[in-house]
Amino acid sequence: MKTTTSARTLVLGVVTMMVLTSPATMVRAEDRTPGETERAQVAPIIVQHYIAHDSRSINQFEPPKEPGPAYDGFKLQWGGGFTQQFQALHHTNNPTPAVPLKNIGAGFNNASANMYMDAQLAEGIRVEMTTYLSSRHHNESWVKDGFLLIDGSPWENTTLDNLMKIMTLKAGHFEVNYGDAHFRSSDNGNAMANPFVGNLIMNAFTTEIGAEAYFRKNGWMAMAGATAGEIRGTVVRNDTLGKGSSPTYLAKLGYDKKMNDKLRVRVTGSLYTTKQSISNTLYSGSRAGSRYFEVLVKPTETTSGSAWTGDIQPGLSSEITATVLNPFIKFGGLEFFGNFEQAQGRTGNEVVADAAKRKWTQMSGDVIYRFAWDDLYACARYNAVQGRFAGFASDVEVDRVQVGGGWFMTPNILMKAEYVRQEYKDYPITSQFFGGVFEGVMVEGVVAF
Repeated sequence: MKTTTSARTLVLGVVTMMVLTSPATMVRAEDRTPGETERAQVAPIIVQHYIAHDSRSINQFEPPKEPGPAYDGFKLQWGGGFTQQFQALHHTNNPTPAVPLKNIGAGFNNASANMYMDAQLAEGIRVEMTTYLSSRHHNESWVKDGFLLIDGSPWENTTLDNLMKIMTLKAGHFEVNYGDAHFRSSDNGNAMANPFVGNLIMNAFTTEIGAEAYFRKNGWMAMAGATAGEIRGTVVRNDTLGKGSSPTYLAKLGYDKKMNDKLRVRVTGSLYTTKQSISNTLYSGSRAGSRYFEVLVKPTETTSGSAWTGDIQPGLSSEITATVLNPFIKFGGLEFFGNFEQAQGRTGNEVVADAAKRKWTQMSGDVIYRFAWDDLYACARYNAVQGRFAGFASDVEVDRVQVGGGWFMTPNILMKAEYVRQEYKDYPITSQFFGGVFEGVMVEGVVAF
């Protein structure tokens, strides 16, 4: 497949979406959600402090402090998410001696699916659980996370009631709130909030056991949290440095405000740090895997065994400190989201001084334009990562360009496509990634409710 052919295919798809969507069919209510028409209505939300999994999840971050529906007893809400991709990518490399790559062509990737259960246990208190029914790395069903979200007091107490007007508690096994990119990423079977097909190259996404406390007022937010630092519960110790295992600490400070009818501004800064873990997974915790199947892998590698193709996992598995700044600006239909990130640390086998810890940086910028009452959008992203792997003499660099668009056929159905090109630079000449490039077109269908 030639690059020009890929680009033409994508442009043709976007033009087709524009032609098929007629403004005459739109419902022009102020509270209309993307894809909504008289024949395609959104499902009611019956639990409090909840973000719907359909198109209402666009540009949503932490669960809202406003309760939404009034409390009138125990409620149970179910949901689901399903994705299917058509992939037309090709790849090349140029190491010495030659390292052959798996022969890939156009075809459908394995579908992924999520199931959601949310239960209202008391006023302002709900439990949330997500189950992955199928994913690239785990084809069998398994629980992703389950936690309590507490936005109210179950007891009548004036002091507690006043405190809970600005405070939120989250406790259990949950997706840690480091940065804002994870709110806009594809989460296995649900990709409604992601305007692109692929996530960031260095995907900061993991689940850990612990708690987070939030304080929100007048657009300001502060969060502090602590977890066990592992993706799974364990009582095994790691005494590499004679300290035993240590917890992970998180912090987030941000401001999110709608300035007027057209302008919304959000800026957050996040910190994630742990002194020692058995296997920290901040950049390898997405067990769903990458959307780009089989790229730059050897013929003997399996689909599930190489589930993170296209991603960079920096190998900071024992000690890590990561910070990220995320600006988000929305003016009318135009949006910008940035991710400026730095991480440093080591594996358990590296005994190094602080000054010698390996460092990684990531920069990305998304530009999205939504039109036709937000039913259609066009998007572009540039993403670059630089850092050093354990055992490497110098830094490597990987950059990616994504250009695409999408169409919300209904609030529950999204079709999107992108052209993607990713290049690997400064790898050792013997590496399978030396001179590595993959590019082509991805098409994805998403259903979520």
